[in-house]
Amino acid sequence: MTAFVQRYKRHITGIAFISIILGVLLGIISGKGVQNGFLIFATVIAGIPIFIKAFQALRLKVFSIELLVTIAIVGAVLIQEYIESSVVAFLFLFGDFLEARTLERTRSSLSELMDMAPQEAKVIRDGKTVKVPVEEVVIGERVTVHSGAKIPVDGKIIKGRAQINESTVTGESIPAYKRRNDDIFCGSIVDQGYIELIAEKVGDDTTFAKIIESVEEAQDDKSNTEKFLNKFSQIYTPFVVALSILVYIIVQDLHMAITFLVIACPGALVIGAPVSNVAGIGNGAKNGVLVKGGEVMERLAKVDTIVFDKTGTLTKGKPEITAIKVWDHHLKENGLLQIIAEAEVISEHHLGKTIVKEANERRLPLYENVKNGQIVKGKGIKAEVGGQELIIGNKSLMMQEDIILSQEMLQYKETQEKRGNTVILAAINQKIAGAVSIADQIREDALDALQNMKKSGIRKMTMLTGDNSHMAALVARNLHLDSYHAELLPEAKVDYIKQLKQSGYYVAMVGDGINDAPAIATADIGLAMGDGGTDISMETADVVLMASKLAQFSHAYALAKATVRSMKQNTWIAIGTVAFLLVGVLNGSVHLASGMFIHEASVMLVILNGMRLIKFHTDMHQK
Repeated sequence: MTAFVQRYKRHITGIAFISIILGVLLGIISGKGVQNGFLIFATVIAGIPIFIKAFQALRLKVFSIELLVTIAIVGAVLIQEYIESSVVAFLFLFGDFLEARTLERTRSSLSELMDMAPQEAKVIRDGKTVKVPVEEVVIGERVTVHSGAKIPVDGKIIKGRAQINESTVTGESIPAYKRRNDDIFCGSIVDQGYIELIAEKVGDDTTFAKIIESVEEAQDDKSNTEKFLNKFSQIYTPFVVALSILVYIIVQDLHMAITFLVIACPGALVIGAPVSNVAGIGNGAKNGVLVKGGEVMERLAKVDTIVFDKTGTLTKGKPEITAIKVWDHHLKENGLLQIIAEAEVISEHHLGKTIVKEANERRLPLYENVKNGQIVKGKGIKAEVGGQELIIGNKSLMMQEDIILSQEMLQYKETQEKRGNTVILAAINQKIAGAVSIADQIREDALDALQNMKKSGIRKMTMLTGDNSHMAALVARNLHLDSYHAELLPEAKVDYIKQLKQSGYYVAMVGDGINDAPAIATADIGLAMGDGGTDISMETADVVLMASKLAQFSHAYALAKATVRSMKQNTWIAIGTVAFLLVGVLNGSVHLASGMFIHEASVMLVILNGMRLIKFHTDMHQK
């Protein structure tokens, strides 16, 4: 019965409406008897879905809005106000239908994402290209993608080059140029070109699938405001019933008491917060910002202090080698680079990857014969390569290992750092063999994004980095940061964030989601630069910026403020409407049908107000 009613609720609503119209028209022609017959029929058929939901709620010991409306409908029938009973039942059912439709629209970004999911893939099997469903692609298979086609898996390009639209993953509409050895993601579209890739993640493990899952979970996650309003409605509903009984006892007017009961329904109050929450999270997903739930959205709006990592956050995270200095006369430049790169193969740090990349571009053979590899957090690595003991990292690591740096070496290091370089020192068998200078560039959108966040209400911006003080000062000066702290270990970043929180600041930490995970977890809000959607960044942070653009952070912060503002507006609209109508009921100017109409109109008003967030935008793509 319940399934049948839910399936045909739209038809039931239409039949009730037609019955009311026919009843009113035929009543003019044929009299009250025919009119009442149609109106009673409309009351019953429209009331059935309401009665069922009220009964189901009562079985769970929940006082629902449907229970209030049911009491009002039965009361109106008992006092033979059939027009009001039928209109109230129809309006509530019609309002429920409109709520469902508009809530579906607030989830439109998720629907759009799901529609963009590729269904088929072309794979090379036994030397032939065959088309298969995406769920049948196996990790390690070669997949081909032509112009205009969707990329069906996460993988690495092994052949070809293409302009790829990654907006479904990153929210960035400008196509990215991709070639051999570049990573690409499921759901992206090849605008122009041809590529072959090796499937590394398929099905539910792809970045695209995880984005959809994350948005689904986030939209179902209630904000603190929603949780409060839900608890409040559980107290409010029986309170309204008791108050209606009190009104009847005082005025001895059953019609007024029933009207009071219906008008006091907390419909707009309960629906206002969820619609804003869902619309805000959906907007973020559409713009490449994954906000993990309504509670996170509310916390993000409270942030007044932002702590940034430097490498990969304020800078592009794509550093390049600018100089290689050799002090060991047994080695040449390429020889030093080769032995350092072999050790750095075990590193996940941006700088280590840069060294390996440079060695690959110079076609230096890397045999990966690393033994006893050890990563020293915030300092560098220790390893044995080709029978030689290597220590690679910063000055702090060298001092820790009792490796002596001459005055010439210290002077060279300082000169390179003043030019904006990070200097990686390399010691072989306890003696400094050389140094690699690496420079990174500040993100183009960083300055504008930070200034926009200041305008939106951020009081303090600081940078914490393990890099040298010269480079840190340069970045902080160019981005007009309030302060910076250099040459920090991960534990020191955590301690600094704890101090800020103890001082009363509400802190957001922005990092790359890998070596900054402890600091991200410690902050009130953790944001990760997604780097196209790394697993660890999606798991660690409260908010993930899929295109790794600070403009997305600026958008997310402004969006969080707008979402919380919308929830507050909806709460006041709901309370104001109920207060206005209750006064009208008590002075006799608001009746059951008209009051119900205004009540449902207020529900639609808060939904439409929340839905405005779907179109909310900032100038995040201006650069």
